[in-house]
Amino acid sequence: MTAKTAGTHAGARRRPPKLAVWKFASCDGCQLSLLNLEDELLALAGEVDIAYFTEASAATKPGPYDLSLVEGSITTPDDAERIRRVRGMSKVLVTIGACATSGGIQALRNFADVGEWTSLVYAHPDYISTLAESTPISAHVPVDFELHGCPVGRDQLLKLITTFLAGRTPKNPTEGVCAECKRAGNVCVAVARGLVCLGPVTQAGCGALCPSYGRGCFGCYGPARITNVPALAARFREMGLTDRDVRRVFHQFTAAAEPFRSGSETHDGKVRR
Repeated sequence: MTAKTAGTHAGARRRPPKLAVWKFASCDGCQLSLLNLEDELLALAGEVDIAYFTEASAATKPGPYDLSLVEGSITTPDDAERIRRVRGMSKVLVTIGACATSGGIQALRNFADVGEWTSLVYAHPDYISTLAESTPISAHVPVDFELHGCPVGRDQLLKLITTFLAGRTPKNPTEGVCAECKRAGNVCVAVARGLVCLGPVTQAGCGALCPSYGRGCFGCYGPARITNVPALAARFREMGLTDRDVRRVFHQFTAAAEPFRSGSETHDGKVRR
C-alpha cells in the first residue's frame, strides 16, 4: 500500500494523493474520529487532497482516488452495488471500524429472521429492501487493509494516513487486549473483580480502554489472531453465566466475526451457515 505521485515529465510538481471517505450502514462514529483529527489534518494540509468526504464538506472531486477509507457494513442490494463502484474508483481501499471489518452491531440480524423483524417494526415491510445479513466490505470486494474498533481510534487513523504518505505498509497489533492491560499496569478485572471480559480473545489497539476504567472488554476490536473462545466461554459458565448470557457476551460489536460467531452458536443449540 503506497502513495503514488502524479507528473508526466521531469520536474513536474507532485500531486497530493486524493483521499475519499465513504459511508455505508453505520453510526458515523469512525468518520467522527477522523474529523476529531482537526489539528493533525491541518498539519497535513498540502500533503493530501481530501477529495470526497461528505460528512465534512459538500464539495467533492471526482475519482479516481488514491486512498479510500470505508466506514459501514453492506446491508442492502444498493450497498452491494455501490461498494463495487467505490472499489473501481480506489487505488487503495481501507475499511475502518467494526461495521466495515466484521458487519458491526447490525450483524446481530445474521442470527435472526430478518423478515420476521421487519414485519414487527415496519407498518409496510414490503417497502423495505434489505439483505438477510449484514456483511463486511471484504465479503464483496478486495480490501487492502483493515482498521478495527468501534469506533476506530483517531491515532490509528493518523498513523494509517501518515504511513500511506510515507509509502510504507501499515500493520495491526497481533496481540490481545490483556497485553495492553499488563503494560498499563491494570489489575485484571476478570480475576480481581469477577467481571466478564473479552480481553483474552480481543485484538489489541484500544489501549485497554475499558479495563483501565474498571470495565470488562466488550470486544470492539474483534478477535485477536490467536484465540481460544471455547475456553473463555467455559470460564464464563464457571462464573455462573447461562448459555443465553454467554451468547449475549459475544453478540456485541463484532458478533459476526469468527470465532466469536461460532463461539456464540455453540451455546445456541442451532447450526447456521
